[in-house]
Amino acid sequence: MNNQRLAQLRIEPDEKGHRRGTWWVILLVVLLLVGTAIGLSLPQKSDQTRVVGGSSREATVARADRDLSKRPTVEADARAKATGAITKGDSKTSEPVAAQDRVAGALLTFSGHIVAHERIELSPRFMGVVAWIGVKKGDVVKKGDIVVRLDDSEYQARLAENDGQLAVARVSLEKARLDLERTEALFKKQVEMAKTLDDARLAVRSAEAQIVQIQGARKLIETWIDWCVIRSPVDGVVLEKLAKANELVSPQTFGGTRGPSTSLLAVADLNDLQVEVDVSEEALAKIGIGQKCKVSPEAYPELQYDGRVAEIAPEANRAKGTLQIKVQIEHPDRHLTPELSAKVDFLP
Repeated sequence: MNNQRLAQLRIEPDEKGHRRGTWWVILLVVLLLVGTAIGLSLPQKSDQTRVVGGSSREATVARADRDLSKRPTVEADARAKATGAITKGDSKTSEPVAAQDRVAGALLTFSGHIVAHERIELSPRFMGVVAWIGVKKGDVVKKGDIVVRLDDSEYQARLAENDGQLAVARVSLEKARLDLERTEALFKKQVEMAKTLDDARLAVRSAEAQIVQIQGARKLIETWIDWCVIRSPVDGVVLEKLAKANELVSPQTFGGTRGPSTSLLAVADLNDLQVEVDVSEEALAKIGIGQKCKVSPEAYPELQYDGRVAEIAPEANRAKGTLQIKVQIEHPDRHLTPELSAKVDFLP
């Protein structure tokens, strides 16, 4: 019985070889799969191809860009200066103006900012409190228009006090004159001495001088009251409102950031505008006073205004390697606003 069971469990030599062959097949399949995975993980040439919308397009290899970025920046700066550049703030990097944006025949093209030729900030002549401000930002004002009133109650009180002093002085003068008349009559009768007559005459002169002194003080007070009324010195536009009603203002700062305001309004004539441009050193030889220009605001690139070089700064900016040029805009209109960017083409 036991021999029959052992015979059933016995493995024939042919079956052993068949099983060994099966294991070799499995091992071979595993090796093929691993090799395929490794091959797919390696970079292929096809990875440089980008597919957009179902069509393949050759992508630019980043290696070339990295090589270009390693070149010295001197070449880029030279190209920027040769084509005309914009220097912003304290940065040394420049942005060349595109060639297609230039006026035909222009020698140079630079960008700058529109500024008012004369920006006037109205300040008080003494410390005081703002009683009234009659304008707001953007209002048009005429020369002589009242724009701000300061509180003048203290000076009005001083004026009333001066009126009383003047009245007293006039009474003193009248009394001195009466005394002089009596002294002259008595002196003719040889009742009074010459010294008494001289004293009476001097008393009259002293009273007259006192009246002149009080009248001078009155004019000073009237001047202070007039200073409380602040008028626009030019025809222009209110660019900025720097103080408010009931605010303390002063003609000078006391240091720190919490002191009284030193300015009330900023006013400028918008019919007198210029463009400030920072020009590179290499371009200075091509620019002169009175040279004609074309000005195009960035906000309205289709508009052009005639201009001329009005000012060349006497000192260069060493940090930026530039010199400031001011171009006067002829016949500006409502489209031009201070602090807007503008392109300037310098004509031959």
